[in-house]
Amino acid sequence: MSEPKGRTVGGTEYSWCKAVQGGTGIAVVALRTSKLPNINRLQKALHKLQNSHPILKSTLLQHTSTFSFLTSPTPFLQLKIHDLSLNLNKPNDAVTISPLQQILEQELNNDSVWRDASLNSNEMFFGSIYALPNNVWVIALRLHVAACDRTTAVLLLRELLELMEEKEEIVSEDQNDKKVSLAIEDLVPREKTKKPLLARGLNVLGYSLNSFKLTNLKFNDSKTTRFSQVVRLQLNQDDTKGVLAGCAWNGIKVCGVMSAAGMIAGHSSKRGSKKYGIVTLTDCRSTLQSRLSDNFGFYHSAILNSHEIKGGETIWELAKKTYGAFATSKKNNKHFSDMEDLNFLMCKAIENPGLTPSSSLRTSIMSVFEDTVVDNSGKKQREIGVEDYMGCASIHGVGPSIAIFDTIRDGCLDCICVYPAPLHSREQMQDIVGKMKSTLIDAAKAYKE
Repeated sequence: MSEPKGRTVGGTEYSWCKAVQGGTGIAVVALRTSKLPNINRLQKALHKLQNSHPILKSTLLQHTSTFSFLTSPTPFLQLKIHDLSLNLNKPNDAVTISPLQQILEQELNNDSVWRDASLNSNEMFFGSIYALPNNVWVIALRLHVAACDRTTAVLLLRELLELMEEKEEIVSEDQNDKKVSLAIEDLVPREKTKKPLLARGLNVLGYSLNSFKLTNLKFNDSKTTRFSQVVRLQLNQDDTKGVLAGCAWNGIKVCGVMSAAGMIAGHSSKRGSKKYGIVTLTDCRSTLQSRLSDNFGFYHSAILNSHEIKGGETIWELAKKTYGAFATSKKNNKHFSDMEDLNFLMCKAIENPGLTPSSSLRTSIMSVFEDTVVDNSGKKQREIGVEDYMGCASIHGVGPSIAIFDTIRDGCLDCICVYPAPLHSREQMQDIVGKMKSTLIDAAKAYKE
């Protein structure tokens, strides 16, 4: 019998371990299918994924002041079956949401296994099947973000769909020689992280002081226990083409125009000049010094920029300014040199919520990803019964007011917008996201063929 393998978590992984205990960093991928899932086959497919990617069959061991991954020699995920065919939970608010979204939100807020301080060992990966009325099923995969960034989630979904599509029987391969890849801090080129001690101290001080100057969205209820909710923003193919053409013409990425639309929507109810924070997450895999032994894990880093909005800015003017600030920061390696500082501040905010406005733990108005996921596999998905899916992570502990998870699916922009409730209400977020959508549609008009 092989012995379990393990390693201590890195600095970024540690900050996620602390964040998940408060509700931020629970990644969920939920798929709606019209075909009854073959539970035995799905179980074997998930075990094969665990064997192929050892971080998926790891447990998180909590010591006095740190955490470690301990990788099991054998896969252990057991699917849980939930029958909601007669009693689908209804949301407490007046806005109607789909059963898929209800289950996604339920899974985003299922953090008890990671919040319980009495448990010193927790699994990183869970799977459930929900039976719904009218012969509809939802497959929900829930992961700890220390083991799953956005790229990991995308790869996980693609590999699972490929396994579900295969005709032959799935055999779980024995890959006990595989280890969890090193933490991002151990793979970054050292020359890109060097910073004098004084500069690091001034940098932390600068981030701290600037955070008090940032404007937040209006808080609806800052006292009640929080949970994550979702609003969906979708554009048709024609409007998506216009947005993409505008980004190409202006030499920017979608994250720039999404950030601009968010700030314009957030500023629409305010007067005068205000400063807003935007966090942009970038996948570092292609620039790491050592090659990863496995692409699964957390290998994103963040860049925080602030932008002054006076009102009256055009969408493309602001988008170029927003993206330009991020691109310059990335060119100067701030996603590496400031990694330790931002992780430190994130943990300090978690430990001292009073350091943030109204103890809200809000770090910015919005977070976006540098690169948009492109998925053109809708036809194949429908062939195996998958009609729709949603994927994102929770943010009701520390984080932004809105986290954008954007995908271009068969030519249509589809964004999952996550926010902390009841700090913000669903009606408030529906209004903000509705304004963002209108701004994006207007922005696309000038670039439509």
